[in-house]
Amino acid sequence: MLINHKNLHAIVHAICAAAGSEGDEPAMVADNLVDANLTGHDSHGVGMLPRYISCVHNGELKPNQHVSVLKDEGTILMLDGNHGYGQVIGREAMALGIERARRNGVCVLTVRESFHLCRIGAWAEQCAAAGMVSMHYVNVLGTRPLVAPFGGGDARYGTNPYTCVMPATNDNPPVLVDMATSKVAVGKIRVAKNKGEPAIEGALIDSGGRPTTDPNVMYTKPYGAVLPFGEHKGYCMALMSEMLAGVLSGGDTMRRDTAREKDTALNNMLTIIFDPQRFVDGARYKREMDATIADVRASPAQNPAKPVLIPGDPERATRVARGSDGIPIDDATWEELLVAAESVGLSRADVQGMAA
Repeated sequence: MLINHKNLHAIVHAICAAAGSEGDEPAMVADNLVDANLTGHDSHGVGMLPRYISCVHNGELKPNQHVSVLKDEGTILMLDGNHGYGQVIGREAMALGIERARRNGVCVLTVRESFHLCRIGAWAEQCAAAGMVSMHYVNVLGTRPLVAPFGGGDARYGTNPYTCVMPATNDNPPVLVDMATSKVAVGKIRVAKNKGEPAIEGALIDSGGRPTTDPNVMYTKPYGAVLPFGEHKGYCMALMSEMLAGVLSGGDTMRRDTAREKDTALNNMLTIIFDPQRFVDGARYKREMDATIADVRASPAQNPAKPVLIPGDPERATRVARGSDGIPIDDATWEELLVAAESVGLSRADVQGMAA
C-alpha cells in the first residue's frame, strides 16, 4: 500500500502520544521516522515504531527524557541519553554541539545510552544546516550481536554506522555519507523478511557460517549473522566505531558478557563537529567544493542511464518521488503498526482512517 507522508506522520504521532509521549516528542519521532521512509531508508522508518512501543511497554525505552550533561569542558561534552527516544536525544545533543562549535570552532561530544538514534544522517543534516562539518561513530548495546567480524562464523557486534557530512554551498546540497559498516543494515533484512523476499547475495551467513539469502536466519534460533561490507575494510571500520563510541562515551562495548537477548537497541555515539570557516574562508570553501563535485560528476558513466552520483543524491531524489506518490508500506509492516496501535489503546479503525 502507498500512504501519503502526512497521513503516515499522523499515525506515528498518534501512537507515540497514546504511548505516553508529551509535548513535542510525538512530532519529533514522527518527523524522523517518516523522513527516513521519504529518503528511501525503510529500514529506519516507521517499521521501527512497533519495536519502540514494545520497549516502552517493557520499560527499556523511557518517554519524555532529555540529555543530561555528564562532563562539560568547553570543546568536550559527555552526555547521557537516559534511555530516551533517540529522535529527541540526537537533536538535543547536536544542538549543544553546534552551539559549542560556533563558539569554539570545534566540539567533540559523546552520547551514551540513548535509545535507538535511528538514521544518523538526520543528525549530520542538522549539523550541515548550521554550516558545520560533522563525523559520527556509533555502536549498539541492549541486544544480541548481529554482525560477524571478517573471517568469523558468528555475530560479535552491531551494524555500527559511520556518518560524515560537508555542508552545502550555494550551488550544491550537502555531501552526506551515512552507512552501516555491515553489508546491509539489519533493518533491510527485516524489510526483506516482511516482504517475503530473499536478502541480497553475500550479506548473510547462517548459524553454521554458511552463505545464505534467507532473511529468517536473523530472526530464528540458532541465529545467523550479517557480514561486513568490503570484507576486512568494513570490519576494521566497525571495530573502530565500536571502540570510539563504546569506550569513549563510557557506555560500554558489545561483547559476549554485555550482549543481551532483549531487542532494545541502545546507542552510544562519538560526534565531532567543527566550523569549516575556521580553516578556510567561505569563498574558498565554495570554490573547492563545487569544483570537486563538478569534476567527479563529469566522469563518463559506464551506463548512460546511471550517471555518477554524489552521496546524498539518491535520498534527495527518493524524497521528491515519495513525497508525491506516497510511501510504500508492506502488509507485514502495516500489520505490526496496527498491533502496536492496539497495544496503546488505539483501534484499527482509527489507524486505517488516518491512513486513508
